[in-house]
Amino acid sequence: MLLTCTDIEKSYGEKQVLHHIDLTLQSGEVGVLLGPSGCGKTTLLRIIAGLTVPDNGRIHLNDQDITNQPVHKRELGMVFQEYALFPHKNVAQNVGFGLRMLDWDQRAMENRVKQVLDLVGLSGFGPRPIHELSGGEQQRVALARSLAPAPRLILLDEPLGALDRALRERLMLELRQILKDAGNVLGRPEGMTAVYVTHDQAEAFAIADKLVVMNNGRIEQIDDPQTIYRQPATPFVARFLGMENIFEAQLVAQNPPVLEIEELRLEIAPLTINHLPLTINHSFPLLIRPEAAKLVTNRSGEPNVINGRLTQHSFRGRYQLITVETEQLTLKFELETAVTLPAVGQTIQLAIDPGSIVPLESG
Repeated sequence: MLLTCTDIEKSYGEKQVLHHIDLTLQSGEVGVLLGPSGCGKTTLLRIIAGLTVPDNGRIHLNDQDITNQPVHKRELGMVFQEYALFPHKNVAQNVGFGLRMLDWDQRAMENRVKQVLDLVGLSGFGPRPIHELSGGEQQRVALARSLAPAPRLILLDEPLGALDRALRERLMLELRQILKDAGNVLGRPEGMTAVYVTHDQAEAFAIADKLVVMNNGRIEQIDDPQTIYRQPATPFVARFLGMENIFEAQLVAQNPPVLEIEELRLEIAPLTINHLPLTINHSFPLLIRPEAAKLVTNRSGEPNVINGRLTQHSFRGRYQLITVETEQLTLKFELETAVTLPAVGQTIQLAIDPGSIVPLESG
């Protein structure tokens, strides 16, 4: 493991902001800390950086305990939302600033500055004044500066937060590729290892190898982005990802598995319950995924057919968002735009995919 955080705790006065945090990253892995404001993600990043001292726990980098090591000895790169570029220096001088502090000779420094400017897509920008750059270009300069010394680990705290949505969408994909390509340029063939903080789930999904969802100073779930989206572990994770169909359910049969929600019975795919120790009449939280439903006109062998009233319909470009009220539940689903729906207020018949019904852990 390149980075290991073990049992990290931190309090400010009587408020505990981190509770027993354990986190590991392999060399070349991009780990993203995702969560709402106040969840502890930036505090954890600052502890890894050495800017904040933990109350308990240890930080290891390449098996070396750096918990009490000063910031300048940790060999880290840092990029923050405020890029902290020097306005009186040009691009090359900003990028080479850290190298000059490390006493690199002039020729080696010039070569490295050119390498990292090429890497971040700013070839030929060296002589340009900082004030002539766009926000996206300044972000690239800050990234190039942090990469130039070939740090063991790079820390990024909301680096795209000050940019508009269209630019963020473009740069989040480029940023991940830059981190992957940087390893070859900087002599780390496995890629750069990074810890990235954001509250934006689209940004997190685009950038992460390992996604760490945090809530109230605790880690709710750690996994790759695809698994977290398809199998959120807890109601908090599901809600944070924008999923609303979360209910209390009971297992009422096992072969095949059948669940009951407010007297509504639904079949569920066996694989989705294998990871939880569920028994008959056991109560647990349940997610019905927003893409779980399709419109049907008759029962014709479809499992989990429900009847309800269409109460809301909203066109969202790539999909239609609908709200359906049954006798037991209010449900929200995303349907393809090509589907022709009844008028709001009319009855609607839907089939719920058993594989899109996800039991959750309590939390």
